[in-house]
Amino acid sequence: MKRKADQAVDPGVTVVTARSRAPAGSTERKRLTPDERERLIAKEAVSFFAKHGFEGQTRELAKQIGITQPLLYRYFPNKEALIERVYQEVFVGRWNPLWEEWIEDRSRPLQDRLATFYKDYARTILSYEWVRLFMFSGLKGLDFNARYLGLLRDRVFVRVARELRHAYGQPTLDELPMTETEAETIWGLHAAIYYVGVRRWIYGLPVPDDLDGLITGKIAAFLGGVSAVVGKGELHRGISNN
Repeated sequence: MKRKADQAVDPGVTVVTARSRAPAGSTERKRLTPDERERLIAKEAVSFFAKHGFEGQTRELAKQIGITQPLLYRYFPNKEALIERVYQEVFVGRWNPLWEEWIEDRSRPLQDRLATFYKDYARTILSYEWVRLFMFSGLKGLDFNARYLGLLRDRVFVRVARELRHAYGQPTLDELPMTETEAETIWGLHAAIYYVGVRRWIYGLPVPDDLDGLITGKIAAFLGGVSAVVGKGELHRGISNN
């Protein structure tokens, strides 16, 4: 009797899997379902473009996966669609909504909140794939960077600015929208953490083993100097000038 699972399998590439009941050293070939193959192509595309940049050819990607280029285009109609899937996989799909909650949790000191957020965030953005894809996107002139930085500004920078205003007893963002100076100050902290990944995955330079300690230090330095932007009445003067 033919199994239902076999009826759903799309013909094409096969992968080799070992099964517990098979004799030692033997393997059986398992066909992939369409959903499994689509995920496989997307996963391999992330690794491929991180290594070769977005100039890498889909023909070579298909060869690396072990499928034909026409089969790849059955799942992604063109290279642009595949690149968009890479963006969704790496930059959108790995976003953790809890990050936003951690920043806003006023039951904890702001320094602790920022440390919790950035330590976890760093484990996402300081990976080989994330750093190199972000860099290659900028060099290729894709819109990854602008889209992601817009996401970052809306979901992180605005929240950090709001919490800094609250900590210093300054006007709310409803009274005075986040200034470019504030945004640049927050971006300075963010960029300093991202640059650790650039040093490692772009320049091939050593980075500190104690990443958590490094982030804790950068946040302490940030909060120690941020009063020059939000803690000495400049924002109040900004309201009176509007």
